[in-house]
Amino acid sequence: MEIQRNNNTHSVVMGYLLWIFGFLGAHRFYYGKPVTGTIWFFTLGLLFIGWIIDLVLIPGMDREADLRYQQGPVSYNISWILLTFLGVFGIHRMYMGKWITGIIYLFTGGLFFIGVLYDFWTLNEQITLKNSERL
Repeated sequence: MEIQRNNNTHSVVMGYLLWIFGFLGAHRFYYGKPVTGTIWFFTLGLLFIGWIIDLVLIPGMDREADLRYQQGPVSYNISWILLTFLGVFGIHRMYMGKWITGIIYLFTGGLFFIGVLYDFWTLNEQITLKNSERL
């Protein structure tokens, strides 16, 4: 007998909102695909062709992310909004309880933007680790 878990870590709506910036790879980073997110970033969504194809791929990417990542008190959606729009200020790190690095990001422009790029690659794993910690 297989037990089904309702683990809705990511949102299709959020995926489509980030898809608007998808030619820069935002939705692919959100769904835990940093390699293709980087490729989309440097090629403008594979010259917009891959970006348009992703319109039909987003529901599948959402299901895959829901299976891969751990649900918990730290919201993936809020974290990704904060990273995408306020990453250089470290607000997403403060939200996750990483106050020291959040303050460092605040005063160094996201550690000279290199830290923000690192977070685009690893934010889903950071949240999963935070959500799996036992209080």
